[in-house]
Amino acid sequence: MRSTAVTRSTLRQQIADALREEVLAGRLKAGQEFTVKEIAEQYGVSATPVREALVDLSAQGLLDSVQHRGFKVHEFSVADYRGMVEARALVSEAIFRGIADRGTGPLADAMGSVRRRAEEAQRAAIAGDLNVLIGYDLRFWRELGSLYGNPYLSDFLHRLRVQAWVFAVPYLRRAHDLEGRLWSGHTELVEAVASLDAAGAYAIVSAYNEHSLALVERLAR
Repeated sequence: MRSTAVTRSTLRQQIADALREEVLAGRLKAGQEFTVKEIAEQYGVSATPVREALVDLSAQGLLDSVQHRGFKVHEFSVADYRGMVEARALVSEAIFRGIADRGTGPLADAMGSVRRRAEEAQRAAIAGDLNVLIGYDLRFWRELGSLYGNPYLSDFLHRLRVQAWVFAVPYLRRAHDLEGRLWSGHTELVEAVASLDAAGAYAIVSAYNEHSLALVERLAR
């Protein structure tokens, strides 16, 4: 009985992860509708873990339940995006200040991995490789946020970043060439955090947010 529950839980997570990737890649587009049956047939699984995965994604704000019809990909607006950027700035500031207050001890073991993620994300951003960037960028911020040690804050920041990417991706994909146009200050941010420079880290993120808003709003027009 326990083994069956674990298997279903794992399958539920795998389906949720796969569908999230579909949304982030733009293959599932904003407003697109689908049913539990369609997804179950697509992945060759039963309806139960699919329904649970779709409910999970709805709770994360990525899907909407459509009564008697199934689910659809949530449609974020430019105003929503501005709100996401503002919220993630506030959460980031709290994390940076918390890390600075705790000192260098807890950082020692984790900074190597965070730096590697930063370098990978930065290379993809400079090259304008959106597909590679999204994955590395989400992992980078996930690890950076976890340095503070508060999973509620880091999970909230991760959710905001996923939602922001979901909104921005369709507009970014319309651009002919993203090389040199995406924010690429990941390593600079890591060094500020490693130096316990909370104000410097927040200034970097503030400049990043202004850049992101300006770019996406320009493309959305």
